[in-house]
Amino acid sequence: MENSVATTNYKYVSYLWDEEVAKSFGDDQVGLLIYRSNLLGADLRLTNYAGGNTSCKTVEKDPLTGNDVDVMWVKGSGGDLGTLKKSGLAGLYLEKLHSLKNVYRGLEHEDEMVALFNRCIYDLDSKAPSIDTPLHAFLPFKHIDHLHPDAIIAIAASKDGERITKELFGGKLAWVKWQKPGFDLGLLLEKTVQENPGITGLILGSHGLFTWGDTAYESYVNTLDTIERASEYLNDNFGKNRPVFGGAKIESLPKEERLEKASTLIPILRGFTSSQNRMIGHFTDDERVLEYINSNDLDKLAPLGTSCPDHFLRTKIRPLVLNLAPDADLSDTEAVKAQLADQFEAYRADYTAYYERSKHHNSPAVRDTNPVIIIYPGVGMFSFAKDKQTTRVSSEFYINAINVMKGAEAISEYQGLPEQEAFNIEYWLLEEAKLQRMPKEKALSRKIALVTGASGGIGKAIAEKMAQEGACVVLTDMNAEALEEAKAEFESKFSKDIVATAVVNVTDPQAIVDSFKKANLAFGGVDIVVNCAGLSISKSITDTTEADYDILQDVLVKGQFLVSKEAVKVLRKQATGGDIVNIASKNGIVSGPNNVAYGTAKAAQMHMSRLLAAELGPDKIRVNVVNPDAVIRGSKIWGSGWAAGRAKAYGISIEELPAYYAKRTVLNEEILAEDIANAVFVFVGGLMGKSTGNVLNVDGGVPAAFLR
Repeated sequence: MENSVATTNYKYVSYLWDEEVAKSFGDDQVGLLIYRSNLLGADLRLTNYAGGNTSCKTVEKDPLTGNDVDVMWVKGSGGDLGTLKKSGLAGLYLEKLHSLKNVYRGLEHEDEMVALFNRCIYDLDSKAPSIDTPLHAFLPFKHIDHLHPDAIIAIAASKDGERITKELFGGKLAWVKWQKPGFDLGLLLEKTVQENPGITGLILGSHGLFTWGDTAYESYVNTLDTIERASEYLNDNFGKNRPVFGGAKIESLPKEERLEKASTLIPILRGFTSSQNRMIGHFTDDERVLEYINSNDLDKLAPLGTSCPDHFLRTKIRPLVLNLAPDADLSDTEAVKAQLADQFEAYRADYTAYYERSKHHNSPAVRDTNPVIIIYPGVGMFSFAKDKQTTRVSSEFYINAINVMKGAEAISEYQGLPEQEAFNIEYWLLEEAKLQRMPKEKALSRKIALVTGASGGIGKAIAEKMAQEGACVVLTDMNAEALEEAKAEFESKFSKDIVATAVVNVTDPQAIVDSFKKANLAFGGVDIVVNCAGLSISKSITDTTEADYDILQDVLVKGQFLVSKEAVKVLRKQATGGDIVNIASKNGIVSGPNNVAYGTAKAAQMHMSRLLAAELGPDKIRVNVVNPDAVIRGSKIWGSGWAAGRAKAYGISIEELPAYYAKRTVLNEEILAEDIANAVFVFVGGLMGKSTGNVLNVDGGVPAAFLR
């Protein structure tokens, strides 16, 4: 079909189809399926991250018989439409899928059908088929889209959803009452289409939308048209009969005050939500969130929970709404904790009671009873999950739920999914099996590392090691340009979700405070703090100026003190322990030539570490030291005159330094920035949890520096 729809025809959805791109696929229907899927996934008004699925049906050559066979290509289990590739599809024999009807034993046994999907695989490189496979297979259309648009779910979650669907779409969309996804729902969709010839789609109660077409383009446009119509209808009704969410009950704090409150509170919340498993945090004060959490209807709607399974699988069935005034004084951490403790206990007890009321004889054990979504009226919304992407997506899903509630209340009355149905999804044995198949978490998963001096050299190597091992990282440095380059590199290597930056001169107390605020707002707090910012000056005592001495003391000693002091405030709020690792030097032990100011500062760093280890032990905060020596390649200090100073001290040329340093060690090895990063990981990686106040030399073995 020719592209006949202009981009200006749509107001509430994005028309992204490019006919020239589509033509480049020729008759490749699978390529067009992937193209269509990516377009649909690019517009979050159409579906959530990793939500929904799409399919197409083609005729292929059977590799065993050479005969033409009908094959269905459908998004496999997991994955995301916006980033879908062919490797994310399942290709299955359509006839075999239909033949499964002959062995289906009924609703109570439908979970056993999932294993049989594998016996229908045509493409041996297929992704594991999802539970939604029969929903696509049993619909007699070549191209099908199944999405979870907020506008459609608002109708699907309305008390009058069935009537509204019939009237709004003039009978072109059929209504299917809520039923858990699976083989039986596929049969029901098939029956509904047979009984309603000529329909262009289906709305599933509390769930989502099915639309289709003879071509990829027809399916795409049908999907957009349907969602556009629903969106327009909702928009026309917002505020028509009553104020949105019953109007505002309270006003939001000004933006800066909201962020200040959030950064102060989130480490405390993280501590509570980490009572069973350590969590990563996220904060948003999106206008859609504020409209909801400040409203008269919050107390009515929040307990009802979410409706769409995709929503509550990531958000839990309902949020925790804090009984905390927007202008509450949060300066007394212990008083705030005391005020919130009962609220968290009540939430955990309520969740446990929900589990006990709803569980079956074979249900998985109760999971973490802490909230995922926490609402602070007047300030914003927090979310907590195992990693940054999951917690960010959980937040986005609850915003989807807010949109659904807003729409449903505008046109009718919002209805959450019945509690038992919600439980049956949340503790579905198939979902549990999926969780059990998740890869083992890395050593630093669920942790947050802040590293000073992280734009290059040793600091950057340490931050990279932390990220490789699963941590979220906050890179700080006084060189803003180099910091941006490092950030871009980390985003490319890892993910935008795991890295944040802050421009910090460690002699500036306010910049340090601000960097921890950024860490709090980005990830919920900190667990590991590595003091690596530094500089080097090598001069004899007569050549060392007072300015030389002062700057080394300020950066190395006072900077370590200021950063550690602020770190302890956050770590104590969380009350989950933590690590401070200070990068000192062999020069803090060895009395080398022309090194009075630098060596003195390094020795001070080491002893400060011992003092902090003794003081912070009761808080389970470990403080340890890594002593590098002669890290030349990639190190920033060698461009500061240090190399020339050390070469002069030893009576050799700069070019001879690497070999000189290696030969004076018992291992005769050059020391790299990565070696120092590995040493830091030794302390924080989980195997040294009972080690504090220690020093680890990474110098190739310099006998004069042996600790004794």
